[in-house]
Amino acid sequence: MDLQLEGKTAVVTGASRGIGLAIAQALTREGARVVGAARTVTPELERASVAAVSADLSTPDGAQTVVETALAETGGVDILINNVGAGDADRLKLGGFLDADDEQWRNLFDLNLFSAVWTSRAALSSLIDRQGVIINIASINARVPATGPVGYSEAKAALVAFSKRLSEEFGPRGVRVNTVSPGPVGTGLWRDPDGFGAKVAAAHGAEHEDFLAAMPGMFGIASGRIAEPEEVARLVAFIASPAALSLVGADVVIDGGTVKTS
Repeated sequence: MDLQLEGKTAVVTGASRGIGLAIAQALTREGARVVGAARTVTPELERASVAAVSADLSTPDGAQTVVETALAETGGVDILINNVGAGDADRLKLGGFLDADDEQWRNLFDLNLFSAVWTSRAALSSLIDRQGVIINIASINARVPATGPVGYSEAKAALVAFSKRLSEEFGPRGVRVNTVSPGPVGTGLWRDPDGFGAKVAAAHGAEHEDFLAAMPGMFGIASGRIAEPEEVARLVAFIASPAALSLVGADVVIDGGTVKTS
């Protein structure tokens, strides 16, 4: 299926690995010119983009730099993928509400919500001119807020609401805004031996590999498996394309049947 993305320009944040890198690679395969941003530029990101930008998306200056670089390198932005999120495993505290300090709340909201606010603000003029697309990568945690580190689910819920606001305001001006909400995905967040998944496993006294094998059952994933980054990336590429022109203001869940309500 030709997604008609040839020659389109796309900004992808958090693009050095995981879902972000898979999205950058998928868009590049479809002929888009990708500007990928991450704190650390990897060789894989350099190969998947026409410009790779090292920036801290949890700061206004970092977000502004990414969009300004994209505008300078490509002349405009057709697609903005706000993927950066989650957080560093060593800064995420497990436990309940009373265990999470203000720093955790601020870090999670800066990375998972405000990064999208800042990049969207910087890119919207070009997106309006080009009748472009914004896709914000949220999470099913927005629908099940009692799970995950304190502050993460709340930030993702705010991101979904922010996306709907943008959709209502700028949809009539030709900018499509949607969110994609994955369930557990097989990225380094879960699989790396020093990642968040390993931290959760250790907190429960389990071996990391045993924890990964038990995840589908623990999360009630109907498909019996966690998703892979490439699956999420293909969905994002479709939503970014003219094939999905009527998809406006939606929150598209890709979770293998984890969330049991519509």
